[in-house]
Amino acid sequence: MQITIGDDPPARLDKALARDVPEAAGLSRTRLARLISEGQVRCEGQALTDVKTRMQPGAVVEITLLQSTEITAQPEAIPLSVIYEDAALIVVDKPAGMVVHPAPGSPSGTLVNALLAHCGESLSGIGGAKRPGIVHRIDKDTSGLLVVAKSDAAHQGLAAQFAAHSVMREYRALVHGVPEASDPRLNGLRGVRFEPGGVLCITTLLDRHRTDRQKQAVSFDHGRRAVTRGRVEERFGSPAGAALVSCWLETGRTHQIRVHMAYAGHGLLGDPVYGGKRRLAQKGMPEGSALAAAAFPRQALHAAVLGFEHPISGEMLRFESPLPADMETFLTKLRG
Repeated sequence: MQITIGDDPPARLDKALARDVPEAAGLSRTRLARLISEGQVRCEGQALTDVKTRMQPGAVVEITLLQSTEITAQPEAIPLSVIYEDAALIVVDKPAGMVVHPAPGSPSGTLVNALLAHCGESLSGIGGAKRPGIVHRIDKDTSGLLVVAKSDAAHQGLAAQFAAHSVMREYRALVHGVPEASDPRLNGLRGVRFEPGGVLCITTLLDRHRTDRQKQAVSFDHGRRAVTRGRVEERFGSPAGAALVSCWLETGRTHQIRVHMAYAGHGLLGDPVYGGKRRLAQKGMPEGSALAAAAFPRQALHAAVLGFEHPISGEMLRFESPLPADMETFLTKLRG
């Protein structure tokens, strides 16, 4: 795999690669650091073995991916909600609680296990034995739409669209408070602005959290550019109450919506990682809504719309998924 270092790269090799490697490659900064230490990263024929090496813009780096010794996924007869399928790809509606691909803590019961049983061997091999066909991911406890490649040509075509940020991805989120253009706090927050039509736009860099490597954090000095837009669809209670927000992604970084909305002071209801111990404000809210919020077992986030160009036929495709039952029930409580 060849990577060209972009403009203004981070000072360290591992950070520069983590920023510039396509997300579809599934290479975390930890794995990149390991590949560097193993001599599998080269520039102009010379192995780069120090993660602190400083790279210049335009440098071409070659990464050798040895045969994976990671978990090999096995077919499992797990029900799938298939929205669309042809010889090149399949679009599924993932339930909350399902991991996308096997990992040490989740070796089975994943979407990949289900896809292997449904599709047989007709999945793209680009993702390797652990991630066959996987072009993009959503979090375990986020529900909604994903597209999976069934051929290498489809995988490459879809990955190129994700890299170019041309894929339409729209989410529904239930958040604390109501993000409004009239809020002076939001208007004074770095990286936050409102566009015509009351559209909230958050533009920052995202990088791994300094102390908790499993989390992402907003940065303005290093990391990957991330842009999230959102529009309030429904308000509940006072401005400090809650809102149903449509969010769409210009970029697709790990935990992007969750991190950005928490940074804006409107973290997702039920989010155990970025929501802290915040409780739903009760002023003007229906009876029982605060208890329902406290009991909601996951981040209230659903991948509702997915649109892209078919990588083989060129046809424009667009799919929608209604809110799952748990979020609909939650909304009923908020509406009173």
